[in-house]
Amino acid sequence: MSFLDIDEWVIELAGLVDLVYSPIIDIKEYPENVDIALIEGAVANEDNLELIKKVRERTKTIIAFGDCAVTGNVTAMRNPLGSATEILKAVYVDEVDANPQIPARSKILPVLLDQVRSLSEVVDVDYYIHGCPPSAPTIRAVLEAILGGRAESVNRTAEKFG
Repeated sequence: MSFLDIDEWVIELAGLVDLVYSPIIDIKEYPENVDIALIEGAVANEDNLELIKKVRERTKTIIAFGDCAVTGNVTAMRNPLGSATEILKAVYVDEVDANPQIPARSKILPVLLDQVRSLSEVVDVDYYIHGCPPSAPTIRAVLEAILGGRAESVNRTAEKFG
């Protein structure tokens, strides 16, 4: 939603880029030779891990977008509670009255990793946009700098924009 808060600039941005992969478009495979990827969210399950590695292999510039991608943030709050199996058992077996079962075993959910990781713990990240959510002016400033060929003016942690 904060991305859409860039208001009418989103129309100008649409004229500068080709959207080639997104959860909102029906493309099943991440394409080759992508220039820029904005990645939100932490790496919490095997599907996330597989996708972010593929994205890194096929993308020139990766931007960790938001605090979950940058630090793990709220998603990583489960890390001190134990392994994924321990947490799933506590939630889906120990505290359930009817039909207790761990979802990963029944193919309901992707298999959770034992620890949630930020993007940079898994792959090389080129830029970071902090915030939960990042502010629209920060998003716009970073994208304008990178798309305008002024990537060197972007603080790698985007702190001067936030």
